[in-house]
Amino acid sequence: MGKSEGGRRIVATNRKARHEYHILDTWEAGLVLRGPEVKSLRDGKVSFQDAFARIEDGEVWLYSLHISPYPQANRENPDPTRSRKLLLRSSEIRKLIGSVEEKGNTLIPLDIYFRRGYAKITLALAKGKNLHDKREKLKKRTQDMEAQRAMQRYS
Repeated sequence: MGKSEGGRRIVATNRKARHEYHILDTWEAGLVLRGPEVKSLRDGKVSFQDAFARIEDGEVWLYSLHISPYPQANRENPDPTRSRKLLLRSSEIRKLIGSVEEKGNTLIPLDIYFRRGYAKITLALAKGKNLHDKREKLKKRTQDMEAQRAMQRYS
């Protein structure tokens, strides 16, 4: 939380996304939020668990993203898991419609950040990994770590 990369202040990252999905393409989208939600985001009170996006009536909506209520805005806090509209160009939405209709593809959020004071989200077109894909990745990572240790011992 709070890392800056190229003018972006990253608030939260969906760490499970790259483990459970093959990322095919990514887009940057604006996020329509209410005042207390922005303050809560700045504090890093966000959870990606089970979050996904869907295209409905030519608009992209984000579901199940949990933004905790901001304690100082007691009456004005909206529902923490309400659906939120994502702001994309119409040409990007047309590309997304064609891509999502392919079997097995879905839209998932990768990270949330602030750029020039605006809340942005990185949206990814992804395809779910099978269990054996995850196991192979873990096995390869373990082998690479063991090889690295062996090289350090002999150098």
